Amino acid sequence: MAVGRCRRALLRYGVAAGVEHFPVLRALSVDTVLDIGANRGQFALAVRASLPGARVVSFEPLDVPAQRFEAVFAADPLVTLHRTAIGPQSEQTRIHVSARDDSSSLLPISDLQDELFPGTAETAVEQIRVAPLETYLSAADIATPSLLKLDVQGYELEALKGCESLLGHMDHVYAECSFVELYTGQALADEIIGWLRGRGYAVRGVYNLTYNEAGQAIQGDFLFSRDGSGPQRVH
Repeated sequence: MAVGRCRRALLRYGVAAGVEHFPVLRALSVDTVLDIGANRGQFALAVRASLPGARVVSFEPLDVPAQRFEAVFAADPLVTLHRTAIGPQSEQTRIHVSARDDSSSLLPISDLQDELFPGTAETAVEQIRVAPLETYLSAADIATPSLLKLDVQGYELEALKGCESLLGHMDHVYAECSFVELYTGQALADEIIGWLRGRGYAVRGVYNLTYNEAGQAIQGDFLFSRDGSGPQRVH
């Protein structure tokens, strides 16, 4: 069933499941996944294939990928999408739209980003809504164990701050973190690690590392778990 779902999404809507996330998802046992920076549903598809009983609550502010997401999951009662970004306060703000919409960011796209990942330069600026997570969910809505996933192109720390009032209900955080500044003003990996450590999380694994031609690490997906937890089918 999981393979069929992924195949249909690819053939019918051109959306491929984020198969690179299968190892970490299959090592976890969670009932709720909060998918911040959902794009077209690549991560949500990976969750539905790896954790078929989990509820997925996704957030995506850009209209074009959000429309594709809604088409992919139109018949899935376990997946919900909110068309918004998550941040510390409720406001209308600008998003820098990339030629590849999954590289769009609330922060300006640097020249280094386009140099390392050609075809990701800014093509437009749009107005979007940003709001704290508690605008859409309460603690009662988050069945535990739970996973908070962030893929927000340099805006990770601000998105985490927007989740802080509910962070105590998140068993795991899975966030893309960078070692170099791909988006102007972004918090780098060490700052995000320190922020989460101060709130009771430890790094449990690093996945999907990318490197430049000189072998320098550029970014990766970091799994954080509350102290005493780990990625081995934890509850």
